[in-house]
Amino acid sequence: MLEFNRVWGFLLVSAVSAFVAVHAQTAAPALTSCASRSNTSCDDCLKNVTCLWCQTNKRCIDYPVRTILPPASVCPLSEARWGLCWVNFQTLIIAMSVIAGVIVISVLVCCFCCCKCEKIGNKKEDARVERQDRVRKARQEERRTEMKLRHDEIRQKYGLAQGNPYSRMKDN
Repeated sequence: MLEFNRVWGFLLVSAVSAFVAVHAQTAAPALTSCASRSNTSCDDCLKNVTCLWCQTNKRCIDYPVRTILPPASVCPLSEARWGLCWVNFQTLIIAMSVIAGVIVISVLVCCFCCCKCEKIGNKKEDARVERQDRVRKARQEERRTEMKLRHDEIRQKYGLAQGNPYSRMKDN
């Protein structure tokens, strides 16, 4: 599972760094009006990072920054291009949603597995402690029995052993 997360992390970092590198290269040209680049090509329009290319009517427009996604009245999502000509917004949204979902699910699975492993570890630890307690109690009981036998032998030797432990000792 850890290897799976590393692969997704590497892919995500690679995609972001490639996207940033492309934008760093395209941001260098002088900023001109996006509308002046209409009826040219998508590559010419997207050299300016503030421009949005609409594939249906071949228009280059200023990106509507007041909304996160361009509204359908400006350009349908499947036909809108920003940053790269081969990536449309609809595909980008779906891909990012899937990647985010996979990341969230893998984090939840990792958390669940870690908690589960910790509980199993605690159960094993509890069982080990319980076994040690049983062994300790058995040894203690064994020592008690040996001590009682020794005391009984001493009592027998000196004539202190009696049938009834509650009867008085005879004066000698």
